[in-house]
Amino acid sequence: MMFRQAVGAAAGAALLLLLAPSAIAVSAPSDEVTVDPTATVEADGTITLSGTYRCTSAAGPVFVSSTVSQGDPRVSRPIGGSSAVCDGAEHRWSNSEKRAPRFLVPGPARVEATVFDLSATGLPLPSVHATREQGITVAQG
Repeated sequence: MMFRQAVGAAAGAALLLLLAPSAIAVSAPSDEVTVDPTATVEADGTITLSGTYRCTSAAGPVFVSSTVSQGDPRVSRPIGGSSAVCDGAEHRWSNSEKRAPRFLVPGPARVEATVFDLSATGLPLPSVHATREQGITVAQG
């Protein structure tokens, strides 16, 4: 159940990122996130995106969210979400989600990954540590 709460918090924070960009704080320039150049899609529709992240401090719970788009660049879909640790060290992240088969097919796609924390007091507003958008290749897993 804890994972579902983390994913829910990540989805809510992503919505806040879209709706209230002026209320979002941006963290230190040393914070970063990378996206691996290849993602996988299994026959059952499970999509896995991955990469690395580094962040130095956080005011509340930290997450790595990811979205993927293929075909129409204006349409991106969230893929999982994972908790993160802001201790200054480099860590791996991996987000997976089962979607309908053929939702994502082998070939080129775009991924956006964001590392953010939610303030621990009052309304949980996101503070973005790092974000990256890049082209990837989807491979059959």
